[in-house]
Amino acid sequence: MRISEVLRRKGDSVTTLSPETDVAALLELMAEEGIGAVVVSPDGERVAGIVSERDVVRALHHNGADVLGRPISSIMTSQVHSCVPEDDLETLARTMTDHRIRHLPVVVEGRLRGVVSIGDIVKHRIAELQGERDQLVGYIQQ
Repeated sequence: MRISEVLRRKGDSVTTLSPETDVAALLELMAEEGIGAVVVSPDGERVAGIVSERDVVRALHHNGADVLGRPISSIMTSQVHSCVPEDDLETLARTMTDHRIRHLPVVVEGRLRGVVSIGDIVKHRIAELQGERDQLVGYIQQ
């Protein structure tokens, strides 16, 4: 299965914040939307970075509560791994596991087109395995 299929099923809506947004506002947004990461973008299309719950926890550990008033650009991951709609789930799962990341922006010609999480990949892989299982059971019961 390709990432384009994952986006078709889940939608391509992406939550972004500008690099100047403070960490407190980031946390509020993440809590309200129930998300674990936000793409940092100056214009909603170009990816400047990504900031996750892990980034916030690390920054709090190292800098204390003062980090809440700082811009998210100060704690974001700026070397962002990304993918394209043509990538397959297995390759992406391997990339996410190897680099210990849980969210990947989907980028087409330098423009943000979606975000895929490790949860999305697991969900679709389980669906694939269930389909294969059902086919095998149907074959055996013929």
